[in-house]
Amino acid sequence: MVVAIASAIFVAAHLLLMVGLTTPGKIAFDEVHYVPAAKQLLEKGRHAPLLNPMHPPLAKEFMAVSIGIFGDNALGWRYPSVVFGALAIVAIYLCGLALFASQGAALAAAALTFLNQMVFVQSRIAMLDIYALTFDLFGIAAFIHGYNRQKPAVAFGLAGLFFGLAGASKWSGFFPLGVAIAIVAAVRLLQGWRTQFAEPAAEDWYRPDRWPDFRYYHFALCFIVVPLVVYFLAYMPLTGFSIPGFIEAQRRIFAENAALHPPHLYMSSWPSWPLLMRPIWYQFDKIADDRFQAVVFLGNPLILWPALAALAICARDFIVARRTQAFLILAFYIGPWLAWAALPRTIGFIYYYLPSATVASLALVYALTQGERAPPRWVMWAFVAAAAVGFLALLPISVSSMVTSMQTYQRLMIFQSWI
Repeated sequence: MVVAIASAIFVAAHLLLMVGLTTPGKIAFDEVHYVPAAKQLLEKGRHAPLLNPMHPPLAKEFMAVSIGIFGDNALGWRYPSVVFGALAIVAIYLCGLALFASQGAALAAAALTFLNQMVFVQSRIAMLDIYALTFDLFGIAAFIHGYNRQKPAVAFGLAGLFFGLAGASKWSGFFPLGVAIAIVAAVRLLQGWRTQFAEPAAEDWYRPDRWPDFRYYHFALCFIVVPLVVYFLAYMPLTGFSIPGFIEAQRRIFAENAALHPPHLYMSSWPSWPLLMRPIWYQFDKIADDRFQAVVFLGNPLILWPALAALAICARDFIVARRTQAFLILAFYIGPWLAWAALPRTIGFIYYYLPSATVASLALVYALTQGERAPPRWVMWAFVAAAAVGFLALLPISVSSMVTSMQTYQRLMIFQSWI
């Protein structure tokens, strides 16, 4: 049944994401960096100088395959993003199943993720983030599944595999791997201290008897060796088995990302992302009198603003009731977001918030379905319906083929910072 539902989700999401995909037919926003780099991978011989050396190659390799099949056009550039965007909806469904053991809750999480506008827009542009997000979501689903098992090694190994693929798409894809390592380390540290909670309960995030047969070498294999091997293999089309070439590629990525960058019109800082203070306009072109093609990466306010209250509920239940669900949601929301505060990178953009914004859908479902104070189940679906209204309202500035007017644009620009 799970396979059938997951397949149906993929097909439905894939079809919806395909609508108007090839508009605009020209390079848009950061496609200017990634499409030429992907095309270069199709060229024979050495790639010198290497285009876009500041990111790992895996996502660009997928783009290259698509360009080779569909041609050097908008479909070729963007189609893999559609596939991975549809897979991201499937992955969040699996996360919901692992967390809530409920088909209804998992489907609601998938619906909210599709409707949050961020995944929708990022699945229709040739950038790297949707690839890293999708692999990370599958990794999180596997990790959650393993977390609740006494023998987690297989699930944790699968999580490490997906986290490695995410990091091979973009370095920030490793953030959830860091979260998983921190969680397992925290559990093992408390167990080493022989910590026990007063009045222990089955839903406690920590238990002294958790994973009795999971050894240090299992940990190293699942969360270090497997991701590293996967990451190394992603470089084979560029460096082969050359260790010096691989190391030099990592040095260049670090140097490029740590370098000073000039200010950008759409740059924003990490504290502002949950508040949706500064979106990014991927496209805004006038095509006729009062007719515009526009795509904005913003996020559905009817989902992401209420999600902040839902995260507060998760924090309360983690502290007061020690609930595993609340703990895991908070960890995978806060970790990938706050990681940006610790990095030496001098500029940031709201699309860096995409992984946390996606996990926020799980927080909303948790707040609407779990615990003694949870509302009736129909409230969850009423919220999904309200979120759909917000999504539809943003469609004229999410799908450029729909074409919008200045009046619609001005109506949707609630804050000056959105312009």
